[in-house]
Amino acid sequence: MPHDFAALRAELELPPPGESDRFPDDVLAEARAIAARVLVHDPDVEDATSIPFVTIDPPGARDLDQAMFLERVGDGFRVHYAIADLGTAIPPGGAVDVEARQRGQTIYLPDGRVPLHPAELSEGALSLLAGQVRSAAVWTIDVDAAGEAGDVSVRRALVRSVAQLDYDGVQASFDAGDPHPSVEALGDLGRLRLSLRVSLGAIEIALPEQEVVRDPAAEWKVRMRRRTDVDAWNAEISLLTGMAAAQLMLTAGVGLLRTLPPADPEALAAFWATARTLGIVVPDAATPAQVLATLDPDQPAAIALMREATRLLRGAGYEGFDGAPPEQPMHAGIGAPYAHVTAPLRRLVDRFGAEVCLAICAGTEVPTWVRDALPDLGQIMAASDQRASAADRAAIDLVEVWELAGRVGETFEAVVIRADDDGGEIVLTHPPVVARCSGAGLPEGGRVTVVLAEADEQQRLVSFTRA
Repeated sequence: MPHDFAALRAELELPPPGESDRFPDDVLAEARAIAARVLVHDPDVEDATSIPFVTIDPPGARDLDQAMFLERVGDGFRVHYAIADLGTAIPPGGAVDVEARQRGQTIYLPDGRVPLHPAELSEGALSLLAGQVRSAAVWTIDVDAAGEAGDVSVRRALVRSVAQLDYDGVQASFDAGDPHPSVEALGDLGRLRLSLRVSLGAIEIALPEQEVVRDPAAEWKVRMRRRTDVDAWNAEISLLTGMAAAQLMLTAGVGLLRTLPPADPEALAAFWATARTLGIVVPDAATPAQVLATLDPDQPAAIALMREATRLLRGAGYEGFDGAPPEQPMHAGIGAPYAHVTAPLRRLVDRFGAEVCLAICAGTEVPTWVRDALPDLGQIMAASDQRASAADRAAIDLVEVWELAGRVGETFEAVVIRADDDGGEIVLTHPPVVARCSGAGLPEGGRVTVVLAEADEQQRLVSFTRA
């Protein structure tokens, strides 16, 4: 019998796959009314449909939050970044708004997602689908030759994406030297911004990520996905916008930041100790950010140090403020203050962050419904972040068990990514399972042979011993 995630969904109190898009009747009714209303465009809104925006998303995606057009201006760049406009579409306190506040964000599972908004909105009337005129919050950000952001503005406008691109396709176009004209500058700008953030101390970890896929035989498998250059460059555009949004909020004294404190001394000491153990050369006065930027994720020692670096990124939270800014406004992983504003179809807080910035740039008061929500948004998002993280981790753990079921006692090749007194954490060469391994003296960053000791589906637990 094929494996499924029904038990996991029930445990996490998530609907079955066929019902993932199910919303209460009043929410669906309001969503249909919103969809009909927003497709009749306000003639007083700026028409920016002549800007050749494009979207970059996974193949087949329909909940398209962002569209970009990049141009070179002198020896710098101008970023035009259109974000799906939900602020004027969703009535505050209405059925869709109340349901979204309960959900917090879209939760992804291998057999389907549990969306933040009904599909009529997130995949239809509010999505930046190619060829369709949509209302958007359009950011314009100038970036100089050093990568520093200059003039920043955001306003409402009508936009029309000219193409829906996907990550692998865009990467292939850059590899072939023939990218789409709208993103021709993405590589140069992305590298420049990443270099700048590293100089600011950003903790950028290029670890390959585990993901669950379905093979041709309809079996679930775990694989490692390396982040491509285009993944990184695309992320830099979103980060640039979030950093610009945070500065607007801090200057105006109102907003909601995503924060992460600097790493504590114990975590830093452990990072440098691991680097020495692994034999990684650390230049004098180098920061963790600078060391991480030089690592090759194909090397076992690099993977081990990157894994250790995740301990530097602890304590993330949200800081709402209306008046005095937070005492600790920084996001240490990014290297600057940062706010969520670029994914409103999939994350609740972005709708509110966008409204703050639109009001600031228009010179108007931040809407009362936005200000009233600021004290509670942090808790809502923290709870939904926890649910989403639990769903992601549990699904991977479960598929790891399925892949190794019936193979207890077999030997596997692995890399030690973290060692301690009683054993450590390993990643198998194939399948790419991350698990606990017992046995003293594991060589951190080294290759070992291990024996599968346990694969327990009920506990979603896989463990090994050193051969």
